[in-house]
Amino acid sequence: MLEEIGCKVIRANGGAEALDLLQHHDRISILITDINMPSMDGHELAERATRLRPALKVLQLSGRERRRDGFPMIRKPFSEDDLYRVMQQTTGAC
Repeated sequence: MLEEIGCKVIRANGGAEALDLLQHHDRISILITDINMPSMDGHELAERATRLRPALKVLQLSGRERRRDGFPMIRKPFSEDDLYRVMQQTTGAC
């Protein structure tokens, strides 16, 4: 969906890999993370990522978790139009 709305996507297979990618790719401007993940949940990933890169924008995804930590969130399931609208309103990205 992100590629279809014009975003360049770099995928990570978990929180540790995402943090590593953030350290090596300065052009990453937004982190989109599910909240429910094994090993490191999306809340911890967002906190650690923004400590590494304070200007990083974050969008969290969840089907059942409550929003916390002040990061914007979109509820699953969502459409491509919903994703585009939320990204424009919250992060300005893509």
